[in-house]
Amino acid sequence: MRQIELLAPARDLQIGIAAIDCGADAVYIAGPRFGARQAAGNEIDDIRQLCEYAHKFGARIFVTLNTILYDNELEDAWEHMLSVQEAGADALIVQDLAVVALAKERGYGLPLHASTQCAIQTPEQAIFLESLGFSRIILERELSLDQIRAIRKAVTCELEFFVHGALCVCYSGQCYLSEHIAGRSANRGACIQACRSRYDLVDENGKILVRDKALLSLKDYNLKKKLRELAEAGISSFKIEGRLKNESYVRNVVRDYSLELENLVASDSGFERGSWGNIVGGFTPDTSKTFNRGYTELFIDGKKGKWAAMDAAKGMGEEIGEISSLNKDKSVITLRLNKTGISLNNGDGFSFVARNGDVCGFRGDVCNGNSIKCKANPELFVGARIFRNIDIAFEKEIEKNPCRREIKVDVTLDCRRSQCGTIVVSAQSEDGRIISTEFECGNQVAENRERMAGMFANQIGKSAGHYKFNLTDLISNDHLPFMSASALNGIRRKLAEELDKLHCIKKDILRREIGRNVTNDNPAVKNVSYKQNVSNALSEWVYRETGAETLDKAFELTHCSGAELMRTRYCIKYELGICPIHQKALASNLPAHLRDIKPSTRLFLLNNGRRLALHFDCANCEMTLTL
Repeated sequence: MRQIELLAPARDLQIGIAAIDCGADAVYIAGPRFGARQAAGNEIDDIRQLCEYAHKFGARIFVTLNTILYDNELEDAWEHMLSVQEAGADALIVQDLAVVALAKERGYGLPLHASTQCAIQTPEQAIFLESLGFSRIILERELSLDQIRAIRKAVTCELEFFVHGALCVCYSGQCYLSEHIAGRSANRGACIQACRSRYDLVDENGKILVRDKALLSLKDYNLKKKLRELAEAGISSFKIEGRLKNESYVRNVVRDYSLELENLVASDSGFERGSWGNIVGGFTPDTSKTFNRGYTELFIDGKKGKWAAMDAAKGMGEEIGEISSLNKDKSVITLRLNKTGISLNNGDGFSFVARNGDVCGFRGDVCNGNSIKCKANPELFVGARIFRNIDIAFEKEIEKNPCRREIKVDVTLDCRRSQCGTIVVSAQSEDGRIISTEFECGNQVAENRERMAGMFANQIGKSAGHYKFNLTDLISNDHLPFMSASALNGIRRKLAEELDKLHCIKKDILRREIGRNVTNDNPAVKNVSYKQNVSNALSEWVYRETGAETLDKAFELTHCSGAELMRTRYCIKYELGICPIHQKALASNLPAHLRDIKPSTRLFLLNNGRRLALHFDCANCEMTLTL
C-alpha cells in the first residue's frame, strides 16, 4: 500500500486549519523568516497551534526555509530550524544546502525536503540531492510524465509535484529578472513578478511586432485529471500552489483535489491517503469559480501547447458570455450567455479586456437574468467577452457550509455485567488507538430490548469533538440495562476525552539520515554555476566536498555579466505560431508582420525603455532571456 498525500498551502494559521478540514493530508507554511514568500510569514506559536490541530488527524505540517542564505544569516537560520522542530513540524522544505551542513554537523531531527527552488529536472540532480540525505525532492513543474518516471527509477526518496496553481514561466529557482530589475531576489522571497508585466515584442530594428501584452505570463496549472498517471509515475505528494491565496481559494481547491484523490483510492487498492479522517458536510467545489488565469496542463504530456495568459496576467475568472447590447451611458449590460444554467447575482464581480488591452473589472449592482446594472463604465463595448471573477452565491456557500473532518471510531458495548450496575465500553479509532473503560448503568432493566438496542446505536453513533462514533457490537445476556439518552451522550463525550489523551497514530513519513551516502562523482555537480545559487561558505563547502571542480557564486552576489535571467520551456515564437521547426505549416495563416519574421531575426522584450534579449535554443526547445 503506497501513501499519496494532498499538500495544501497556508498563508496563516486559519487557512492552514481550513485546508486540514477540507481534506489536506499535509500543509506547508512559512515561519517568521526565510520563506520564499516574504508576505506569508508566521509566528512560531501559530506554527505550534497548526501542528497540534493537524496532528489530531495524523496530518503533517511542513515549514518552508526555502530562500538562499547569506553568511550572516546562518545562525539565525539554525535557530529557526530548532524553533520549528520544537513547535512540532514534521519536515523542513529547503533550498540552500547550508541547511544540510548545519543539520549534519549539529544534529537535527526533522526530515529535509528539497524545494522546487532547487530546479530538479534530471535523474542526476535527484541522485545528488538524495545522496545528501533529502527524504523528499520536489520536482520542477515543467517536467513531463516520462521525465518523472526516469527520476522515480533513479531514486528511492519521496517525490512531490505541483498539480495546481500559479506557474512561474522560468525554471524554479533560476529566475533573476526581479533581482536584475529591482534588486529584489526571487530566491530571497522578494520577487516583483516581472513575468506578469506587459511588454512590447520588437525586432532588432525596433519594429513593434506585438504591442502591450503580458508576453511572459502563463496560465495556471491544473492537473486534476492527471493524478492517477502522476501517482503511477511515482509521485506521492500532490502539491497545490498558493501561500498568498485567501481562505476561500484554499478551501475550494483542496476540497476539489481531495475528492479526486478519494476516487483514486477507492478505485485502486494500491494507494491510501496519508492522513486519517472523513470529510463531511460542506460545499460542492468548483475551481472555475476561484482565482485563475485560465488553466493548462503545461508539459506533462511532453508536448508544447498554448500556455500563455497574454491578455490578462490577473485572474479573469470563469467566462460566462459576451455583451450583446449596452444602454447609452454603459451602465446596463445585456449578455449573450455561453451556456445554460448560469445564474447571476447582485454583487457578482466581472472582468473583461478593454479595447486598449487593459483588464477592467466592475461589480454587478443589480443582476436579473442575463442583464447587469452597474456603475457607468466607458470601457465596455458590444462584443466584449465577460468573465465572472467573484460569484457571490458560491462564496456564501463556502462560508455557510464549511467542511468538517472526523475520525471514525468503532465502539463495542458489553452489557453482560449490567446486573452488577456497570457496562464495559471499548473503542478503537481508525488510526489504531484503543481504549476500554467501565460506566455505571444503574440496575433498571429495559422493558423493550429492541427499542433500547436502537437507542444505544442511535445515541452512541453520533459525533463528539472531532470523532464520529459507530456502535459496531452490542454484547449482552437476555436483557439490556435501561439508560437515558443523556447518560449515553455522556459515554460518547467521555470516549472522546479519553481518545484525546492519546496521540493520533500518524502514518510513517520517510526520514533519511542527513549526509547518509554522499557521492563525490556525480556529474551534476562537477561544475557549479551561478544557477546553483551558492550564496554562503557552508553551501560552497557542501559542493566542494561532493566533488565540485569549478564553482560560481550566486547571481545575487555577483550580478555576473552574460547571465541568463531566465530559461524556460515556454516559447514566445511557438505561442505566436512562428516556431520555424514545429509550426511551418501555419505560416501562411499568420498576419504579414509575423509571417515575415526570419529565424535569424533577433527579438526583444521592451518595457518602460528597458530592453531584454530573447534567445531560442531550438536544440533543447527552450527560450532564454538575457540583458
